[in-house]
Amino acid sequence: MKMSKLTAAFCAIALMFCLVNSEASATEKKTFDLVIINGRVINPETKLDETGLNVGINGGIVAELTRERITGQTVIDASGLVVSPGFIDILSYNPDEYGVWYKIADGVTTNLAMHGGAVDALAWYAAFEKKRPPVNFGAGFFYNRARLNLGIGQYTPATKAQIEKLRKTAEKALSNGALGIGMSLEYAPGTSYDEVLAMTTVAAKFRVPVFFHVRYSDIEPPGTNIEAVTEVINAGRATGASVHIDHITSTGGTFSMDETLRLINTGRSEGLDITACAYPYPYWGTYLNSARFDPGWQKRFRISYGDLHIAGTDERLSVETFKKYRAKGKLAVAYAIPDADVDAAMKSPFVMIGSDGIMQPGNNNHPRAAGAFSRTIALYVREKKLLTLMDALKKMTILPARRLEAASPAMRKKGRITAGADADIVIFDPEKIKDNATVASPNRFSSGIEYVIIAGGIVKDPAGFRKDVRPGRALRGMSGS
Repeated sequence: MKMSKLTAAFCAIALMFCLVNSEASATEKKTFDLVIINGRVINPETKLDETGLNVGINGGIVAELTRERITGQTVIDASGLVVSPGFIDILSYNPDEYGVWYKIADGVTTNLAMHGGAVDALAWYAAFEKKRPPVNFGAGFFYNRARLNLGIGQYTPATKAQIEKLRKTAEKALSNGALGIGMSLEYAPGTSYDEVLAMTTVAAKFRVPVFFHVRYSDIEPPGTNIEAVTEVINAGRATGASVHIDHITSTGGTFSMDETLRLINTGRSEGLDITACAYPYPYWGTYLNSARFDPGWQKRFRISYGDLHIAGTDERLSVETFKKYRAKGKLAVAYAIPDADVDAAMKSPFVMIGSDGIMQPGNNNHPRAAGAFSRTIALYVREKKLLTLMDALKKMTILPARRLEAASPAMRKKGRITAGADADIVIFDPEKIKDNATVASPNRFSSGIEYVIIAGGIVKDPAGFRKDVRPGRALRGMSGS
């Protein structure tokens, strides 16, 4: 009997020890490096939109989404705020130190230099890994620069021998990690269709997209938007390459957006891989010495000198000042995109957001470089109500991630909040997020974004930027990874 009681007591103590140990283990499992509690978590990949979820992050990776109480070394209370995947700018430029903080203030966690980019991808990645940008970064092959490096003028077609050299240069860049090929046909009007076919053939071989600034940006013959978009669709059809049309509102769709979108949809219905991006502004901007301002621009764009605005000033142009600033290569904003065209592009399900800019010191900038993503939510979700918040976030997160997943395995962990994804996260107030940059004052940070987290590191909080935090990672194409 005594032995029985002793055994029972021993068992009870052992059971209690196990329960305590089990609870301790459970508590330990629920402790993370970083925890975001009480937020409205939106994950466009799965259409999750749920308030009160908690996010646990370990080692720069999302470890868990749960309603259970969890703790962390750092805890962010996101009550009343949206917790979203970090925004991916699929059409940006080099992640230089000055400009990336405007991106971060606008919610961008991944900055991709797909308009411009690198000729020597190996050197490009080495240089920026040394600079350690706070954002994730990557680049495409810069075809126009490679063309210039061979001494080919912008109005001159490449010879067969030159095309072969360009092909080899592109293949080398892609082998060294470039994420795609960028071709700006309008800025090099001499670029032949043979050159386009050569680059789309290379792109198909490496399973990367070609990012096209298409050949025309108006509907005045000879040379129209429809011809320009048809050209790149046909190249994709002929070679099997993925095609992405840059800033479709300013190039390829201006004054013809409905017809342009129908043309793309027809190609997509055939199984062609075609996407596009846009920035949410009814005005484009470029340098006055570019081919876009060759004679006849007033008729093509249905504007005059007074519709041109020197960025960073209050100055509209005249005949005399146009000549002066064209010689200097100043950046001008052109009020030349119908609002209806921007609205139509923004509503299209295959059009994602791309800023086509990164801020540079001084005022020679378009406001899109500072505010494209916040403006999308402020204008198209909150004010115009043309997009749901879910749809707007989809255009900034999962769509650009999917656009590059075949090219770069790393993109499969971007653009979503789910267990196993990279902890690139934006926390913002949906009622306050807004762009503040204007044409006259482009160097203004967006507001309403409370936290920006990259690879689990907080680079922005309500107090400001944490410029000593440098979690950004290089994103290379599959061949260079």
